[in-house]
Amino acid sequence: MEEDKFIQDLKDGKPFAYEELIDSYQQKVFATCISFVPNKEDAEDIAQEVFVEVFNSINKFKGNSKLSTWIYRIATNKSLEFIRKRNAKKRFAFLQTIMGNDIPVDKTNYFTEMNHPGILLENKEESETLFRAINQLPESQKVVFTLCKVDDKSYQEVAEITGKSISSIESLMFRAKKNLQKLLENFYKKE
Repeated sequence: MEEDKFIQDLKDGKPFAYEELIDSYQQKVFATCISFVPNKEDAEDIAQEVFVEVFNSINKFKGNSKLSTWIYRIATNKSLEFIRKRNAKKRFAFLQTIMGNDIPVDKTNYFTEMNHPGILLENKEESETLFRAINQLPESQKVVFTLCKVDDKSYQEVAEITGKSISSIESLMFRAKKNLQKLLENFYKKE
């Protein structure tokens, strides 16, 4: 019942409820964002967008899931939206160069930049390789793998966040592991 009161306080626009929301979820939302976008500044920006979305949409929250699940779903979607926009910009710039326009292409591999605060310097190269492989997975596999293995969520939590069944999560996780195994095998064969 306490969560219901908290949600109602948020819907009523009570400042203390917003403060409590940020205090309770700021680090968790940031951790989810940086799991998808391993750049501290961009993950912070996305986390801010998540809270803006929560504040603007709290009246649409129906209570079909826990508040935390709803917030994680928003964080996951905002992170994926950021990745899609970033990739679209790269594709557009690439097409422009093919067509002969003089827009420079960003040749950096952004999603392996590893400006991730939790990664030690000596593990940086291995982490870059792993994140490069994770980002080559199909989106549904990437989401499930990241939420399970990087964010340490249970299959039940991932099912709630993504709106998929647990058996679907298990299947996606199995395929993600198989695909990562192939991708990493190929990488290490080249070395």
